[in-house]
Amino acid sequence: MANTKGTYTVLARRYRPQTFQDVVGQQHVAQALKNAILADRVAHAYLFTGARGVGKTSMARILAKALNCLQAENGEPCNQCEMCHAISTGSDVDVMEIDGASNRGIDDIRALRANVGIRSMRTRIKMYIIDEVHMLTKEAFNALLKTLEEPPANVKFVFCTTEPQKVPDTILSRCQRFDFSSIETQAISERLAEIATQEGVEVTNEAIDLVARRAGGSMRDSQSLFDQLLAFGGEKIEAKDVNQLLGTADDDRLISLIEAIKRQDRGKVLSEIDDAIHAGVQLGNLLDQLVNVYRDLMIVQCGAESVELLGVGGDQRPRLTELAHSIGLQTITSAMQILSETKSRLMRVPHARALIDLAVIRLASLEDLQSVSQLITELKSRPPGAVTIGTPTQSSRPTQQAPQKKTPEITSDETQPHYVEASQSQPVVSQEVIPQSESPNRPTIEFSEATREEIWKELLTRIEGSLGSYLRQAIRTEVSSADRLTVIFSEKHKFSFDSLLQKPENQRLVEDCLSGIAGQRIHVKFNLEASKPQVSGSSGQAPMHPTAAAKHEFVKQAESIFSATIGRTDRIRKN
Repeated sequence: MANTKGTYTVLARRYRPQTFQDVVGQQHVAQALKNAILADRVAHAYLFTGARGVGKTSMARILAKALNCLQAENGEPCNQCEMCHAISTGSDVDVMEIDGASNRGIDDIRALRANVGIRSMRTRIKMYIIDEVHMLTKEAFNALLKTLEEPPANVKFVFCTTEPQKVPDTILSRCQRFDFSSIETQAISERLAEIATQEGVEVTNEAIDLVARRAGGSMRDSQSLFDQLLAFGGEKIEAKDVNQLLGTADDDRLISLIEAIKRQDRGKVLSEIDDAIHAGVQLGNLLDQLVNVYRDLMIVQCGAESVELLGVGGDQRPRLTELAHSIGLQTITSAMQILSETKSRLMRVPHARALIDLAVIRLASLEDLQSVSQLITELKSRPPGAVTIGTPTQSSRPTQQAPQKKTPEITSDETQPHYVEASQSQPVVSQEVIPQSESPNRPTIEFSEATREEIWKELLTRIEGSLGSYLRQAIRTEVSSADRLTVIFSEKHKFSFDSLLQKPENQRLVEDCLSGIAGQRIHVKFNLEASKPQVSGSSGQAPMHPTAAAKHEFVKQAESIFSATIGRTDRIRKN
């Protein structure tokens, strides 16, 4: 299409598909419509759904031309006759394109119904193409139902929408539905290369690939960006021109940033972010690119060689493969979650820079989650009754063993764990684990009533945070049995008691720490002290402390026989 000075037509219009074969990426829809035309089985209403810029309205126009062209061959319009030209330019009075967003009321649909019965002026088929049909009101849809169910023989409807879930079921059931898929990046690149050749502009493959990936599966978006790029660039357009125009980072910058995150070089990470911003990279675009690159790392780590990359070009796949194997899948997925959360918050806060700096520092602070996952899997796969010996992460603290029992032989291999099967002739070493964080040089304290306070003080020095703070609020402790410690709190701390100490993981933490201090497995029980009612006529004597009664031999025997603990003790008043 020739352009005169001052009447430039954008690429998206000049290179709009004119035949079914020209529609890129929608061969399944084109073939179905061509077969329907050839078999004279064209439905009275179609619903075209899909993302923006994938060819819905273009396909509707081509269908109108194919039904009305007098020189059509094999279901394809000739695009040479006056009828095809009028429909292509939107000037034919019998093929009406209606914008559902601006003509959405019941009065507009009433006017349409009044015109439906009027015979077409020059075409064989009268067609109504309603774009963004989901924008019609409920009353407008209801007014359209009867006409849509039994239209005149020479009238066809084509509804186009990006949100089919908003179209009433009563409309959906009266239409044949075709879902338009997103267009592959490679197909968009090939089409843009053809346009560049016809426009006589030299564009590198890297630049075309960047535009195609940026379009996100939309052919119209890619052509609009390409049109803008042709106006921006010079005689030769390269990838740096695309990044400068779109405000995006190049592949090398993205991968260098992720390598710095992997090394946990936080200073380098912040410097890379700062350099990118000064180079004109938009924060939102940078975050989108990071999400796509981590997605590419996940794809490569999973071995999906046929899946196309979105964050970087295909020539970067070997570099991504090496990086993905060194990071690990667990860390990659965790990084994607952090970036996705940051993206959802980015548009709602004025401090976008601080939010992105926080996100990348969190990424650089991630531990090697893959190694942790492998260790958990290894522990779960350990045979029953087996003892892990010589693992690199095992604490060097010596475990206390029962008297007159020998430790199984230890092999000298320091790099691989070995398992010794327990049998009747060989004693089984207890699998209870003393926390590895304990220093092997600390002596153990024998668990008894005499050392109870010393053990409790040592425990409080080893547990920090909110749990340690609450443990310090305990009223008293009691040695309930040879391997059990009871910790009692006041009822006024009931809320913290329920939120902290009732969690199994916190109880296990306290028990593991006590076991490490005592050198044997110690169980712990947390209790709330009931309110003591005031008894009138009391002698004023204070109740006996439970630990005083616990020393009595008779009380100890009663606790052992009934598996009981002392709740409270009172002095007997003598008359």
